[in-house]
Order: sequence, then structure tokens, then C-alpha cells
Amino acid sequence: MDTVLTIAGAALIVVGLLDTYQSLLHPSGTGFISTWVMRSLWALSRRIGHRLGSAIGPAIMVAVLILWVVVQVLGWALVYLPHVPAGFSYSPGIDPARYPDFLEATYISSVTLATLGFGDVVATNAWLRFLSPFEGLAGFALLTAALTWFTQVYPPLSRRRSLALELKGLADVHYPDAVPDLDPRDVTRVLDTLASQVVVARIDFTQHAETYYFQEEDPCLSLARQIHVAVRIQRAAASGATPDLRLSAARLEAALDELASKLQGGFLTSADDGEVFAAYAADHGRRGNSD
Repeated sequence: MDTVLTIAGAALIVVGLLDTYQSLLHPSGTGFISTWVMRSLWALSRRIGHRLGSAIGPAIMVAVLILWVVVQVLGWALVYLPHVPAGFSYSPGIDPARYPDFLEATYISSVTLATLGFGDVVATNAWLRFLSPFEGLAGFALLTAALTWFTQVYPPLSRRRSLALELKGLADVHYPDAVPDLDPRDVTRVLDTLASQVVVARIDFTQHAETYYFQEEDPCLSLARQIHVAVRIQRAAASGATPDLRLSAARLEAALDELASKLQGGFLTSADDGEVFAAYAADHGRRGNSD
């Protein structure tokens, strides 16, 4: 039984660290546990009409972080459990017999992971004395990674909001309708700029999947609402009078297709081809400009 507990604890530790690595350091930006938590909480938020508003994104990240911590605490607790209390030395006045072994192991794991260093319980077992510092290192690394995760989420959001606001400005001046009457060279520059920004948005969704779940209170900053403007501009320029204009329109179309493919494959798995952006808007409680 002791061996089973140790193996189970080690498996939990590895799974938790691997999920953290895949979510924060791997280019795909998706871990199995974190992805499941994000999708589940987002589905719950949508079911209640996104009443949490802009708080849902940070709440999802906090929930993932808490789950990572819980997995590590439980994993190490299972490793310690077979050695409680014989493998530990307790400070005077502490009677380990007063506490259930599992709760005691969880307490030891929590204190070690948080690097609190109370000193009321010290490992005496040789292997535990060797392993427990690694849990402290894991806790320190997890805290550092979490802080980095929260700070790195805002640049992608800023880029996406900037693109949405630019599209909103183009829609306000009826730019899609005016494309046939404008200088093709000017339209080409706009198309190329939009294509580059859409490509960046697609990359951000890949490397920072958690940003998808940030709900925008201001519709002007919501890419889910404004992306249809880019589609309209591309369609208006697709039959342009010059080869450069048509080439730029094709480039924007390719960028939009890549973005739609990412949304469909990573977040909107039930969306049909050609309806991805409409599904994206609906998933965020918005209606696209083309609706």
C-alpha cells in the first residue's frame, strides 16, 4: 500500500508539473488540466449569460492556478503519507497522534510547497530529507510562473483590443462600402496592416489560449464583435482593379482563414466552416457587425 501511495503521489506531481509546463512554456500554450478547467468555467459563464462580465478571464486563471497548487499539495502529501508520523520529528507540544495521518501529510506538504519553514515538523527519514527541498523549489517555481503568467496576458489583450478598435473606426466611416472608390494604393496599405494584425491575433490565441476567455465589457474593444469588418473589407477589395490590391486582399483572406481555423480547432469545435466568426461573436455574447 505504501508503494501504491508513493507511485500515485509521484504521478500527480509529474502530471501537475507537465500541465504547468505545457500551459506556460510550451509553444502550444495548452495543458490538459488547464484547458479542461478553462473550457468548463467558460461554458458555465456562458450558460448564465456571462454575468461575471470581464471578471471571468481573471477568475479562470486563478482557478487554474489553484488547481495546480492543489495537485502539487496532494501529490506530495501522498508521498509523505506512508512516513507519517514516524518519518518526521515534531516540536515539543505537538502530538501527531491528535491529527489524522492524511491531514498531517497534507499540512506538511502545504507548508513545504509554500516554503513557510515553520520548523514545527522536520523530516528525519533520509529520503524525505532529500526530496522535500524539491517540493519547496517546485512551489517557488510555481509562484514565479504564476506571476509571469498574469503579467504576460495583458500585451496580447492590448493588441487584440487595438485591432478591434481600428476595425470599429473603419466601420464608423463606412470604409468597406467606400473601398471601390478609394485609391487602390491606400486600400492596399490598409489591407496589409490588417493582415499583419490578424496574423498576430492568431499567434496570440495559440501562445496565450487563456486570453480567449477574457470578456470585453466595451463592444468597441471586442474582436469577437469587430472581426466581421475585416471580412467585409477583404470581400470588397477581392475584385479590385489592380493586381497589388487583389494580392493584398488575398493575403488578408488567408490571415482571416488561419484565424478562423485556430478558433474552430481550439475553442469553437462545434462551429461550421464559414460560420466561425459568427460563432465567435455568439460565444462572447456579442453580435458581429455583419449581423
